[in-house]
Amino acid sequence: MSSLNGSSSNNTQRLMDQYVPLKTFLLVTPCVIFLYVNGVMIFTLRKKTVFQQTSRYILFGQMLWVDTLSLLMSVLLYLCAISRILIMKNVCLFLLIAATYLYHISILNLSLMSLERYVAICFPLRHAEFTSSERTHIAIGVICILGMIKSLSEIIIFYCIDTTNIEMSLFCSRTTLFRLQIYNKLDIAFTSMFFTLVSFVIIFTYASIAAVAKTAACDKMSAKKANKTVLLHLIQLGLCALSILAGVIQEVIYVNTDLMTALHAIYVCFLVLIMFPKFLSPLIYGTRDQTFSCIFIHYFTFGKGGTVKPVIIEQCLVAII
Repeated sequence: MSSLNGSSSNNTQRLMDQYVPLKTFLLVTPCVIFLYVNGVMIFTLRKKTVFQQTSRYILFGQMLWVDTLSLLMSVLLYLCAISRILIMKNVCLFLLIAATYLYHISILNLSLMSLERYVAICFPLRHAEFTSSERTHIAIGVICILGMIKSLSEIIIFYCIDTTNIEMSLFCSRTTLFRLQIYNKLDIAFTSMFFTLVSFVIIFTYASIAAVAKTAACDKMSAKKANKTVLLHLIQLGLCALSILAGVIQEVIYVNTDLMTALHAIYVCFLVLIMFPKFLSPLIYGTRDQTFSCIFIHYFTFGKGGTVKPVIIEQCLVAII
């Protein structure tokens, strides 16, 4: 009986190893493309001074950096998992804490982007004052501190309270590293709080812009575009919520199916629910802005996709909301 079990286990192991190269290729290829696109977008933002001094582009750049680092963390953890690589406990802690921190920052950043559009439409005369580059960077610093609270709490619990981790190396995941129930309670509490806060801000800004758009004194086109942008933030928040569901779906699949089916399903969930939203958001934001997309395409194609027209960028930014 033991020999049969051993043979079955070896066959399963061979099947798992057989698909690792293909899965790695399908995962890494779009990741490399995404990193190139994001890298060119960040380069574009750095090339024009006005992009570095305008609130909406500063926040867009923040989103690009967070999504890029978050993607690298997610792919690294997944590749370690499918390759069955043991990671030192402290290194695993750093990776998981960093991934969670970046995830919360990406959620909170949506509230700032929505508020910037709200100020642009509802308080146009004071928009430059309220959204100066200095105040924008202060706001980014505030959300970075907020996003750090949960991470610091987990670090304190891990080193001061948690005595369940005696292994020096392990398969790196939240399930294997964070075994105490308090970690789940912290995760639920902070994620719920951040989602509730950001949802309220986005819905409030959307309703306020829609109300202002009905008045005669408002620029209808600007208000309409701003409302679409805020609606896009709400959709992106929904995509962030999908990544939470990914863990639940994967657990249900793992319990109710055989090992090979579960592994394939988990791989698909990772691509669709975690990777795809990270690919989609920067492309949508980058291509919607005419001024940015024109310069981005120029750099993306190494100058072969058309020349950057000699227009005054600052004037274009004032005209496009």
